[in-house]
Amino acid sequence: MPEIAEIARIVHYLQLHLVGKKIKSATAIEDTNVFGKVGTTGPEVAAALKGKKVLSAGTQGKYFWLELDRPPHPVMHFGMTGWIHIKDERTAYTNYYKKMKDSELDVWPPKYWKFHLQTEDDPVTEIAFVDPRRFGRVRLVDCEGEKIRKHSPLVENGPDPVVDTDIFTKDYLKQKMKSRHVPIKALLLDQAVISGIGNWVGDEVLYHAKLHPEQYCDEFNDEQMKKLHESIRYVCQFAVDKLGDSDEFPDDWLFHHRWGKGSKTASSHLPNGEKLAFLTVGGRTSCYAPSVQKKTGHVVPGVKEEPLESDIEESKPKKGLKSKAKAVKSEPEEDQPSTRKRKAKVEEEEKPRSTKKGKAEPATRKSSAKKSNHFAEEEEEGSAGVDAEEEDKPIKKKGKVGPPKKPNAVKEDEAFNEESGRRRSGRLRGKSG
Repeated sequence: MPEIAEIARIVHYLQLHLVGKKIKSATAIEDTNVFGKVGTTGPEVAAALKGKKVLSAGTQGKYFWLELDRPPHPVMHFGMTGWIHIKDERTAYTNYYKKMKDSELDVWPPKYWKFHLQTEDDPVTEIAFVDPRRFGRVRLVDCEGEKIRKHSPLVENGPDPVVDTDIFTKDYLKQKMKSRHVPIKALLLDQAVISGIGNWVGDEVLYHAKLHPEQYCDEFNDEQMKKLHESIRYVCQFAVDKLGDSDEFPDDWLFHHRWGKGSKTASSHLPNGEKLAFLTVGGRTSCYAPSVQKKTGHVVPGVKEEPLESDIEESKPKKGLKSKAKAVKSEPEEDQPSTRKRKAKVEEEEKPRSTKKGKAEPATRKSSAKKSNHFAEEEEEGSAGVDAEEEDKPIKKKGKVGPPKKPNAVKEDEAFNEESGRRRSGRLRGKSG
């Protein structure tokens, strides 16, 4: 998901190629998500753009806008996969274009476009807003240009740690942390508190501040709160100055190593040797360094730590091919329990493995390549939300524990749960009894 640095990148390109020019033509498709969910339509957006001169482009966190010579003004949010393309320019990252087919690279307007425009100036500039998953938003704000930030949705969002340094102070952050009792990672992702921090920026900030992501925000001392403010300013400012180009990020940043969840080829340690792990609470995932980000207070219940896949593989004892072949060839007799166990083990290895959601997957699978240099990878961790991303949502409460199962139904229940991932219904339990 595009965060503060990626939004700064696209505003940079808009200032270079669009600001100061007059829009000759604009076309938009009808999309009830991108336009409709924020109270407008494709034709209305096209009409608002056509014939207008672009005076400036601005940003606040994950939002950006165009100030036109007369209202209404378009205010945009990329959601999970939105982006702005400029014809004959590469506004995104190398990895972004690697995911596209060769036949798509030179197509204009680009695939998944929602609106595109053309300027009347020479040279002509052509710009398109694209969004494959349709979680982006394009709305019209009817006010004077200098008052855009005083209207919804920007007025409901917190200060931008790069743009609003006069508001985002140490005292501001301290007051917010002391007045809430939520995990610190959840506080950072709350756009009403701070604009622009998403999953990767949040993890990076907490790593530099040496704070545990799931510790309650009101249980840090003043020195830790001061360090967190410094880390937010440092990470956000540096990333924005580099226009979100991760090739320019320092080698010791968590960013280069945090994308390896589920990958056997991913690095499980930082260059300095610090081990990485993942925490999952209520569907929200955080990458952190346990030896550095230690708990100094209470953490939210239900935290589940998951080591990287490469660590899991290293910890497994290696089995020789000869012993495995021997186990397969042996013909067990009914009165030999140990032999039956070996056979069951071999058969189990040949079966498809069961995922956490209960769906079977092949016993062998291709390891995913290490992710880097591309904001869109974040969609694999985040939700489909826009104004309130999945990581910003309240932590889900665990369901109530059901009554104890009948002794003779335990085996069957376990098999059912492994296959479906759901609790047996009362009707099925009754049958097994």
